Amino acid sequence: MLLKGKKAVIFNIANKRSIAWAIAQSFSANGADLILGYQNERSLAKVEELVDDLPNKPLALVQCDVSSDEEVAQAAQKVQEVAGEIDILVHCLAFAPREALQKPFSETRREEFNVALDISTYSLITLSNAFKPLIRPKGSIIALSYYGSEKVVPNYNVMGVAKAALEASARYLAFDLGSQDIRVNVISAGPINTLAARGISGFVEMLDVHASRSPFKRNIEPSEVGKTATFLASDLSTGITGEIIYVDAGYNIMGM
Repeated sequence: MLLKGKKAVIFNIANKRSIAWAIAQSFSANGADLILGYQNERSLAKVEELVDDLPNKPLALVQCDVSSDEEVAQAAQKVQEVAGEIDILVHCLAFAPREALQKPFSETRREEFNVALDISTYSLITLSNAFKPLIRPKGSIIALSYYGSEKVVPNYNVMGVAKAALEASARYLAFDLGSQDIRVNVISAGPINTLAARGISGFVEMLDVHASRSPFKRNIEPSEVGKTATFLASDLSTGITGEIIYVDAGYNIMGM
């Protein structure tokens, strides 16, 4: 029960295969009170179906389209009304138009680039800014990344750029929020067969390569990311901020 007495907000739950859901399950199993974010009315029904499987019923479900400053502000206000203060903010948001992940990176259009950076990167900044008045000392902000931020992964394309910007943003946020005793860290997870990942051309090959070259000779499970997020959200990690934590079966250490 590492998170007993703590309140966590997770943006955004998509479906039962999402990493956000694995994190929610681990948080709930460890005693956290949850507030779950969802994008729009269409995704609300899926989230409502999932919450029955949690040990503790969420305090609230909050709609938030992070491309809207108004919705981000409204989400923060609703969380304050429901929970008062919080301890944990989890950013599980990434998006790029499908066509941008299926053609050469050099052909990325301006609007595709802007959408990917807005949803995948700037959203961490705007959510952190909106919620920092609610986060108690020793609070934790956690975001998700992937190794394509550092090395070229064919077809990951603009998402690699967005994740690189996300990781840099987390370091700057860690500096800004450190004086408030809020830590900011990123989990770089290995490839997981989520709905979003399937939009990447050649994703099955990515899974095969990862499993064959990682020290464990396998891919990771969503629950392993959930457990690492629980560590970063707990008081066991109060001395860690601005870091990229790899949960990838060791793939990132390999040269070939």
